Amino acid sequence: MNVETTIDYKSTLTVTDWTIFFAILILTISSVIYGQYRKKRNPNLSGDKELAFLDLLLMGRRLTLPMFVATLVATWYGGIFGVTKIAFEQGIFNFITQGVFWYIAYILFAFFIINKISKYKALTLPDLVGRMFGPYAGKLSAIFNFFNVLPIAYVISLGLIIQAFFPVDFLQGMLIGVMIVVLYTLYGGFRAVVFSDIVQFFVMCLGVLLVLVFSIKSFGGINFLKMNLPETHFTLTGGEGIAMTLVWGFIALSTLVDPNFYQRVFAAKNPGTAKKGILVSTVIWVLFDICTTGGAMYARAVIPEAASDKAYLIYALQILPDGIRGLVLAGILATILSTLDSYLFIAGTTVSFDLMPKKLKGKIYIHQLGIILVGIIAVLMGMVFQGNIKAVWKTLGSYSASCLLLPVLYGYMFPKKIKDYQFVFASLLGVITVSIWKNIELKGFLQNVDELYMGIMATSLGLASYGLISKFLGKRESLK
Repeated sequence: MNVETTIDYKSTLTVTDWTIFFAILILTISSVIYGQYRKKRNPNLSGDKELAFLDLLLMGRRLTLPMFVATLVATWYGGIFGVTKIAFEQGIFNFITQGVFWYIAYILFAFFIINKISKYKALTLPDLVGRMFGPYAGKLSAIFNFFNVLPIAYVISLGLIIQAFFPVDFLQGMLIGVMIVVLYTLYGGFRAVVFSDIVQFFVMCLGVLLVLVFSIKSFGGINFLKMNLPETHFTLTGGEGIAMTLVWGFIALSTLVDPNFYQRVFAAKNPGTAKKGILVSTVIWVLFDICTTGGAMYARAVIPEAASDKAYLIYALQILPDGIRGLVLAGILATILSTLDSYLFIAGTTVSFDLMPKKLKGKIYIHQLGIILVGIIAVLMGMVFQGNIKAVWKTLGSYSASCLLLPVLYGYMFPKKIKDYQFVFASLLGVITVSIWKNIELKGFLQNVDELYMGIMATSLGLASYGLISKFLGKRESLK
């Protein structure tokens, strides 16, 4: 099979492909409308503002197991061009850093965190932090939360795919994509996100599976990959050092403070549904990661000179038959949309609920304005990062893992031991340390010390030193 390193995207698609592609988009939109129809059949939501707002944020805490799994799985893979880029360049290193490390975090969440947080009856992660530590910790975590869920990587991914198939530039592609997602998210709230995720879940899983199946059918199995890929593609570190590989492990642990994870858990019918849902989702994620990593490695073996951020798409469109191309393209788009709408929604929630004064909390129009604001900021940041998805994940993940993760975990392990100001002091010390370390010129062995490690150290020292100083001042006060 003759596979080119560059293609005219539009000319590769037939009428059949476009028909299937747009049919899936129409089905997605129809699912959102159906979700709203189901909502209108509940008379309580029209007369009770609190119930209406709870439905807006958490679908009234009525997520069943199938819905929980569909929306959680679909939300997690919007950066498909990011993971396939890593797999194209470094092979199974992608499966380790973007897969295995994360599975560990998911299982920890299911077995050790769900039961701890369910008693708080919180609506959002910052709301939970505020109830655990105090109001100032809640506000600071809301600021962290906002930057952590800015959907920059997914806006970039959407911009790239729209730019590939339509006569627009990268910025215009991001703007068009974000506008469409904002409109249907504004229309239906979290319910729209969930119902659209159900359709997108099936399409995205089928899409990546078909790419791997047709790759094996066209070129053969593992022996073909071993003959045509560098040896480092089959090592756990992918040519990186152990320290850099473990950085991704700490970033994966930031799942333990990921607001989208918490939102799904808070929205579940009960803690048991959430626990089972995370475990089922983890199995699906393993299979999904095998497909994306394998597909990208085939792309590297067949078209090694292709641009790594677009190689998976270029490769897939050439090896698939008519009709299947349209399905896989819709699957790739669904992967992006299902994450983008969730992140837009949760970031809008952070603005409207967690950062607003009490008199404005619970106002649906404020939430809608928050979603629009987040969409604009995400597009601007997409230009700042110049389309580099890996850099987005690395930067935001370092702040989240080093400055918010540790105080929250300590709070789970030692309930009521960490005070409000102690949380704030330690987290801010971590932010300052990470920012300085990223922007100063380092020499010698310090060049190999990642800013995430320095942030973790600073946050830990901040928690410990604040506690010791408080105890010391308390003893002095008692002696007077």
